[in-house]
Amino acid sequence: MSRVIHNRIAMFRADVGLSRRDLAEIVAVNPQTIGFLERGDYKPSLELALAIAEHFGVAVEDIFAFQPFPSLSEQLKRGS
Repeated sequence: MSRVIHNRIAMFRADVGLSRRDLAEIVAVNPQTIGFLERGDYKPSLELALAIAEHFGVAVEDIFAFQPFPSLSEQLKRGS
């Protein structure tokens, strides 16, 4: 069974001002790989998923999930 893996890589990159190329260099992959991941065209290896999460200082589940992440507006509504 092949499941879709959703991610928030772009959000984490934007939050710290990293380009795809910057993140690719940090985790030792081709910049296209980061683009493929962000678009959902590629599933990361466990090693790559952990390296990305480690760089941002978060749990891998904060970046990757089987279920879509809630939108920012949904998160704000829940918090109020």
